[in-house]
Amino acid sequence: MRAIIIGAGRGSRLMPTTADTPKCFAQVAGQRMLDWAVDAFRQNGINDIAFIGGYRIETVQQAYPEFTFRHNDNWPHNNILASLMYAEDLMDEPFLCCYSDVLFTPEIVAAIAQNDSNISLGVDTGWLTRYEHRTEHPSDDAEKVTVSNGRITRVHREIPEADAWGEFIGLAKFSADGAAMLKQDYHARQAEFAGQPYREAKLFEKAYMIHLLQDMIESGRQMVHVDTPGGYIEVDTQQDFEYARQFWTERHLSTP
Repeated sequence: MRAIIIGAGRGSRLMPTTADTPKCFAQVAGQRMLDWAVDAFRQNGINDIAFIGGYRIETVQQAYPEFTFRHNDNWPHNNILASLMYAEDLMDEPFLCCYSDVLFTPEIVAAIAQNDSNISLGVDTGWLTRYEHRTEHPSDDAEKVTVSNGRITRVHREIPEADAWGEFIGLAKFSADGAAMLKQDYHARQAEFAGQPYREAKLFEKAYMIHLLQDMIESGRQMVHVDTPGGYIEVDTQQDFEYARQFWTERHLSTP
């Protein structure tokens, strides 16, 4: 199984930390955020790792020569969804993908990797704890999900807190059939919406991954949730960065 890490953007909200290095190089508990992700994958025997880079990609290439790289050379003008598809040629087998600015445990990687559904999303059910003092990134910006009978029924930022089962952690698994669905639906929407508004995005090229996932759910694609009660932190702002540096090791070590 392959892992694909999406890390093309600069992460301007994490300035000045990202002034000269990629966002995923920010140090948390003695390691780069990217190191934590790589370690979580390798502990589960996933050593085939691809990295989609853009901003300062050469820095990542020098530090991780063993990676397979795909270059999103248009990163200032697109977003996570378009970035992921730069690795479309690597989606010919089951794969996991993740955002590069998140911390997650080997345990949730194991649970998702072992799930036999076509599309599985990692979901933090203890998500609200991290939002108690998160003023720079409030909960209405969280990629929340609702569920029913083990399946995800909606993934959207506008889901009310009280209705949310948890927060999508940016880590997902696609089987070979799930990857085919992803590619098919992406190209269908691209043909229809290229250069135009798409769902909440001003342009299709600026869409987030959750925009297509929600579209797929509405068209009948089935997705399951694989839960983690914590053991996940998103680092989007300097406030998040300080939170991660204070709490990650404790939460990481205490995750069941």
